[in-house]
Amino acid sequence: MERILGKTKDEWIQAFPLIEKLILTEEVFWSNPKYQDFERAIQHVSLGIKDVRDAEERLKRFSPYLARAFPETKEMNGIIESPLKEIPVMQSSLENYFSKKIEGKMLLKCDSHLPISGSIKARGGIYEVLKHAEDLAIENKLLSTEEDYSKLDNDTYRKFFSNYSIVVGSTGNLGLSIGIISAKLGFNVTVHMSADAKKWKKDLLRSKGVSVIEHELDYSVAVEQGREQSQKDPNSYFIDDENSTHLFLGYAVAASRLQKQLEAQDIIIDEEHPLFVYLPCGVGGGPGGVAFGLKLIFKDHVHCFFAEPTHSPCMLLGLLTEQHDKISVQDVDIDNKTAADGLAVGRPSGFVGKTLERLISGVYTVEDDQLFAYLSMLAQTEDMYLEPSALAGIAGPTRLFTELEGRTYIDKNQVTDKMKRAVHISWATGGSMVPKEIMDEYMERGLKVMNE
Repeated sequence: MERILGKTKDEWIQAFPLIEKLILTEEVFWSNPKYQDFERAIQHVSLGIKDVRDAEERLKRFSPYLARAFPETKEMNGIIESPLKEIPVMQSSLENYFSKKIEGKMLLKCDSHLPISGSIKARGGIYEVLKHAEDLAIENKLLSTEEDYSKLDNDTYRKFFSNYSIVVGSTGNLGLSIGIISAKLGFNVTVHMSADAKKWKKDLLRSKGVSVIEHELDYSVAVEQGREQSQKDPNSYFIDDENSTHLFLGYAVAASRLQKQLEAQDIIIDEEHPLFVYLPCGVGGGPGGVAFGLKLIFKDHVHCFFAEPTHSPCMLLGLLTEQHDKISVQDVDIDNKTAADGLAVGRPSGFVGKTLERLISGVYTVEDDQLFAYLSMLAQTEDMYLEPSALAGIAGPTRLFTELEGRTYIDKNQVTDKMKRAVHISWATGGSMVPKEIMDEYMERGLKVMNE
């Protein structure tokens, strides 16, 4: 019998019975037994608030460049940010759909509508490319941090950056972000895309002058091939979605901006007003970075949950077994085939799993059909159109109140009496760039599920 890290599949199931439900691709809700109070948990993490502030300052330096190179960011003075919206009609619809009240107020963080590339990846992906561009320009005495960075939107700089290349492996949205910003700066950019990446994303990248290499296998293969290509060229820079601290810190900047948005809407987060955040999770970099930033700011008053498709529960499997990137969903015979292309990842980031193993509250999984049902429901109730993977976060508040593990988490963390004052934020990770005819197909599928 084949062994996985020294154990048979049955031995793994015996040690962690939840794995049996994962193998059956059932929806599950897992509360993290290693979750600790912030002050104890953060002692095990090497990154801190200083690193996130450094990333925030770098993005401010680049804002004049972004405002000039991407007119859609001009209104926000070159800051890439998304709206935070209350979704009361969707909240009522979910309550009716599940016959369960969601205590507190539900909001949507619309990273689906981030400028430039229309997904959460516009945070980390664009940030890492900008950091690399800044490093090269400063090293070559072409830029100093005191200058106006809008000067980078110029043929002289594009010619300089064309001597360098950037490579990334992606299921779709990270590739879009890296490709669009790298090509705009003048880099030669190659995106290795897995079989599950959507055709329209590949076509869009090619239209921007990006080289797209398609792979018949999944995300891990695309990343590996990208890494190998990059290693052959001394002028090539590989963006490692699985292990990059730069990506992670770019995502973490979202937290201080969210704090300002909450304040602007007179929404208080404190001991009496807990914050629950639900983040769709693929390899883990985006949701991990956001969750880390939120914990640094709100500490024990924020509770972050990852959301994964039932066919790709890689982060849950890694955290549950404490094997992180040493174990993949394919090892336990889960196929990693999901319509949520951005979350179609078989092996999680070990860096993210280990960084957050005491800070993340839990993980739940969602069936593909349910993602489409939420997609149609959100479009009908709030006129918001997201891609399927982005709807994983919408399920969070309902699952917290309907599942035994969720209710146990509320009790254990002594917030039962505070839930009527709670704030629930579902993180919408992408969707605004989906072509209309494809969105129509998504809607049709969702309505069919809802009417069954």
